[in-house]
Amino acid sequence: MIISYNWLSDYLPTTIDPQKLSKILTSIGLEVESLHPYESIKGGLAGLVVGEVLTCEKHPDADKLKITTVNIGTDTPSQIVCGASNVAAGQKVIVATVGSTIYPTNGEPLQIKKAKIRGVESQGMICAEDEIGVGESHAGIMVLPAETIPGTAANTLFETYSDFIYEIGLTPNRMDAMSHLGVAKDVCAYLWHHDKKETKAVLPFKNNFKADNNDIAINVTIEATEGCQRYAGVSINNITVAESPTWLQNKLKSIGLKPINNVVDVTNFILHETGQPLHAFDIAKITGNTIKVKNATAGEKFTTLDEKERTLFENDVMIANANEHMCIAGVYGGLHSGVSNATTAIFLESAWFNPSNIRKTSLQHGLRTDAATRFEKGVDISNTVNVLKRAALLIKEIAGGTISSDIIDLYPAPQEKTAVAIKYHYLKKLSGKNYHADTIKNILTALGFEIQKEGIDEMWLSVPYSKPDISIAADIVEEIMRIDGLDNVEIPATISIAPSADNGYANNSFAEKMANYLTGNGFHEIFTNSITDSKYYDEATLQHTVKMINNLSADLDVMRPSLLQTGLEVIAYNINRKNNDVKLYEFGKTYHSNGIGKYAEKNRLAIFTSGIVTIGGWQSKDMKADFYHIKGICEKIIMAAGIKNTSINVVTNQHMDYAIEVAAHQQTLATIGSIHPNTLKQFGIKDAVMYADIAWDELMVLQQKNNITFKEISKFPAVQRDLAIIVDKAVTYAAIEQNVKSHKIQALKSIKLFDIFESEKIGSDKRSMAVNFTFSDEAKTFADAETDAMMQQIINGLEKQLNATIRK
Repeated sequence: MIISYNWLSDYLPTTIDPQKLSKILTSIGLEVESLHPYESIKGGLAGLVVGEVLTCEKHPDADKLKITTVNIGTDTPSQIVCGASNVAAGQKVIVATVGSTIYPTNGEPLQIKKAKIRGVESQGMICAEDEIGVGESHAGIMVLPAETIPGTAANTLFETYSDFIYEIGLTPNRMDAMSHLGVAKDVCAYLWHHDKKETKAVLPFKNNFKADNNDIAINVTIEATEGCQRYAGVSINNITVAESPTWLQNKLKSIGLKPINNVVDVTNFILHETGQPLHAFDIAKITGNTIKVKNATAGEKFTTLDEKERTLFENDVMIANANEHMCIAGVYGGLHSGVSNATTAIFLESAWFNPSNIRKTSLQHGLRTDAATRFEKGVDISNTVNVLKRAALLIKEIAGGTISSDIIDLYPAPQEKTAVAIKYHYLKKLSGKNYHADTIKNILTALGFEIQKEGIDEMWLSVPYSKPDISIAADIVEEIMRIDGLDNVEIPATISIAPSADNGYANNSFAEKMANYLTGNGFHEIFTNSITDSKYYDEATLQHTVKMINNLSADLDVMRPSLLQTGLEVIAYNINRKNNDVKLYEFGKTYHSNGIGKYAEKNRLAIFTSGIVTIGGWQSKDMKADFYHIKGICEKIIMAAGIKNTSINVVTNQHMDYAIEVAAHQQTLATIGSIHPNTLKQFGIKDAVMYADIAWDELMVLQQKNNITFKEISKFPAVQRDLAIIVDKAVTYAAIEQNVKSHKIQALKSIKLFDIFESEKIGSDKRSMAVNFTFSDEAKTFADAETDAMMQQIINGLEKQLNATIRK
């Protein structure tokens, strides 16, 4: 969630330093993930000044360039080469001086340096408005009023706005803090408790609401009483839809919202101020001056604001006029009922919609809006009318007009507050701290709880409507502890614990060892989201995929069945930022389903390479990522686990252009290959990507079965022999290795392929492979005759079974 420091400070009774406020927010459970400055014009136009074009002449070597001399308020005019067609002598312009940095509306920052352009020195840049971030136009340079004085700092000509922005990692249960006012109430509760002084948020609500007339009467009925438990509205006539004032635009822009018009901007402002979503209907589109809140009929068609026709479900709550639907309640507006530039009268809606209905509707239609996000967590039903009055007065102030009806407030069955009892000894048991009864009362009162009754060791409370997540005593303990501060829980002098066996030590130790190995070889560890996008997978895969029931985003709706897709997202992110050479690994889990309640969770190790994996020098060339490099990495990991006698088989994999499986003891340990271009295309990746998927659980099972043995290094020298074998191209090295091992020669310690040769001289369908054999015995040195005998046994096997020819 994004919070503006300036905006938040409007509701605080005292000024707090941004850094101190950051610490307070984190201590009360609103973890500040980042705090950064915001400028409405990035860079604040530092180093930019007003210039007067003294002369303007055509560049001798470029038709579209001009050489100008510009007075920027210094003793000597600056010579600047300019490509704008509208530059002319006598103009007052904006000049980016040498050493300054400009921040374009679109694009990367650019530092201005002295340069030679087609042989002519240029000492700065005459700017267009989009080049310095003050507008969108690139039709030509900005021409300022004639009375503007050369040398004037550019930032004095434009109204700039600065702020600090907090990015808060809000937990899903904290609906009460999904607004600036909600956060302010929490901060005030903290100050009240720690400063020992009653501190309350400055509320924006006023008591001066009054209808100007009753010229527009809208008849409202609620048919879907389960889906809509409170509905309020008011009519506002004679408004002028226009651009919002600067202060409102700055507030919205600071939290990443784009201003639209004064009416829509007010509804967005109120949403982020109070947490209550609002919706404005054009009264001209409310046929029959009638609004009905009702359930849709399954199969009905409705076109939303994004111009998409949607098929409705019976649980969708709709806002309708006398003839047709106008809006999917609490989720998304209709195409024709919203505010436009021609709107002169609106009906402003403030309502409470059932969180379950909103969640289902939002997911079924793939619409994750700010309004839906708040409604599905439960908004403050007691504040519906207060917020409506606040918004109506603000629209009247900004857009003009008259309030042309009394407040309509339909609340058929008022909700009762949740009642919770908290025992003091239970508070101590959970918190580990003794709290005085007065401290408990002060914290809870500051948070808006009402104390109904007190006992010797118990307190009965009414929970504010703004905290729908609180229903049990443990929730109250959490509220007290976060305001008091988790750091204030006393650490006891002694701690009693029961001894336990750590059965996962061996696995964790080996995983750390392999992480160190990969990191030492230039790989970077990544952590990707376990929840991913179902669009990456085909129907066959999705049948066994764990699907999210309550996904927070349409793009995050399944638990990942593989680490491949989330890893490719990371690679695409890096390549798009010119980091083309990537070596990545991830220890993660994958998830599979064989029906409801039948779920499987597997540990995997994924390895990715792309681009250059080894940078060359004067002795060698750059080495690009290829199949053999990543295969070698995997072999080292499997060997480190003590697993021998592996087999390799070429396999078909829908996501790989070429793939092999490494197996041992009838267990597949790894799948290695080159990612298929079709899969890479899904992520916009054009470079080749190598991938290895290691079945970590299976690897660990086999690794733990191995007994580590130690023996003395042989005192006798090993003997090596090389053999060049000509075979059909269809014969793989794996087949040669398997054939040699089938003879079970005890003295044969290693087999290594060191060269492959192809030529018309040996046959177009033939290939020569050069293989090195190492023989060793701990008890003796081999005589040549003994080595020759073993080599002959190998040669005979290759000739008979693989039809090999030995090159001599």
